[in-house]
Amino acid sequence: MTQATSSDPAISTSRYTLTHRTGKRWFFGAAATTALVALPIIAVMVLAFFPESNVWPHLVSTTLPLYLENTALLMLGVAVTTLGLGIPCAWIVTMCQFPGRRVLEWALLLPFAVPAYVIAYVYTDLLDYAGPIQSTLRAAFGWESAGDYWFPAIRTLTGAIIMIGLVLYPYIYLLARAAFMEQSPSLFAVSRSLGRSRTATFFRVVLPVARPAIAVGLSLVLMETLNDFGTVDFFAVNTLTRGLFDTWMNLGNLGGAAQIAMVMLTFMVVLVTLERLSRRRQQQYAARDLRDPVHRFRPRRSVQAFCLVFCAMPVVLGFLVPAGVLGHYAWLYLDESWTESFLETTWNSLFLASMAALSTTVIGLVLAYSRRLHDTPVMKALLRLSSLGYAMPGAVLAVGVIIPLAAFDNWFDGLMEQFLGWNSGLLLSGSAFAIIFAYTVRFLAVSAGSLESALQNVTPNMDMASRSLGSPPARTLLRVHLPMLRGTMLTAALVVFVDCMKELPATLILRPFNFQTLATHVYQFASDEMLGQSALPALLIVTAGIIPIVLMSRSISRSREFQ
Repeated sequence: MTQATSSDPAISTSRYTLTHRTGKRWFFGAAATTALVALPIIAVMVLAFFPESNVWPHLVSTTLPLYLENTALLMLGVAVTTLGLGIPCAWIVTMCQFPGRRVLEWALLLPFAVPAYVIAYVYTDLLDYAGPIQSTLRAAFGWESAGDYWFPAIRTLTGAIIMIGLVLYPYIYLLARAAFMEQSPSLFAVSRSLGRSRTATFFRVVLPVARPAIAVGLSLVLMETLNDFGTVDFFAVNTLTRGLFDTWMNLGNLGGAAQIAMVMLTFMVVLVTLERLSRRRQQQYAARDLRDPVHRFRPRRSVQAFCLVFCAMPVVLGFLVPAGVLGHYAWLYLDESWTESFLETTWNSLFLASMAALSTTVIGLVLAYSRRLHDTPVMKALLRLSSLGYAMPGAVLAVGVIIPLAAFDNWFDGLMEQFLGWNSGLLLSGSAFAIIFAYTVRFLAVSAGSLESALQNVTPNMDMASRSLGSPPARTLLRVHLPMLRGTMLTAALVVFVDCMKELPATLILRPFNFQTLATHVYQFASDEMLGQSALPALLIVTAGIIPIVLMSRSISRSREFQ
């Protein structure tokens, strides 16, 4: 009896046919998913170029220049603020030994849990004319009105820059710290042996090597800045995001909103392009050997004190003060806040965030595994296209989502009315489905990118062994890859869950009538100067955001060992 070998033409052909057929199925599934995710972008472009009522000339001649100027100044100011906080703090906690360093290296991530609009509400309550600080000053010095003294106004463009910068600098800190920890100590040692000071070594050697990672963090900061609505609306700063809301909600012109959305998308394309060019121009080959730990230097006592104060300042201002104020108000207004309406609002947020986390994880797994089975330039392009939603501001995404869903609802309602005499109503655009779809499109890049990276670390021999035992790709994914990806999937789902809990612009636009989430509940009450009633839901959002921060900090700390 002759034993068949792998060189047998019949067996080779059958294996090729199986791989070819299943690969095509996964490829077409990934292509269909990507097309669905890209639908909002296409809808915005179509409506922007073919609006029912073209208000573009009016926008250009009236409000658009102001929107562009304020948006550019806001992004520039936030960039300077986050770079000025994130890079020095990352370098200090990485290379300097001083009291409190171990606590600060993870505490510096805590402001990331506070949404920008929440910290804006808190500091407005503290620093406004009727707030406790100015009231105390008037009582202490005998001032009777605002004309008797000068106090910086919080509701300004500068105030918005500071508020947003205080909660977004962790993007820079996180990536800069990881880059500093990855660098070879020999770079620093060689520069020092050539007579360079520590400061000169930092600016001429360390910082240029870490520049690509810092560029990625900065691009994320600027994307989040452009996405912000709660802060700029509360401070009455007319940016593109606020202009989009005003054009759509107040003027009732969806086409004009889509045209402003196209301008915002142009901003995003420029940011992503600059970030990729920055990484392409520089590559780092001097990776650090884990067996060669970095030795932190201990500066003199005065410098240690400065390091402690400098690194503690953003933690105090960006997290401890807001959390303390919210906790105080939540306790005072607990009986008033803890109602059936609040519990329903909390359930709405948990439901939407959970569904979005589940959908992004499942779709991200399908896309990442399709890339593994069908590793071609076309598949890579599809994966990148599916991640574009993360670069879309929530307001822009809401415009793109409402257009196709409303069109489908109108078509289906007409069909039901014609044949069954039944009015179906707004099945998709007027339900929670629209919000979940928007969340999925916006945060799909988080899960897809994480799972793609995790799958790349799994040797192809695992697939070959499973296939040689007769398992098709789907069974291989379920029985082989899924158990190994469980931790990555859980982390990605958790990050998406927290991001959905904080998302405000898309939720405000797409939520059904009389439907509240924690984010919209906070926005509604805080906008009416009722911070006490909004404190408890705001505190829940902040508490939920701490969980992924702890996971990220532990992941970075375990990745490298220091002495």
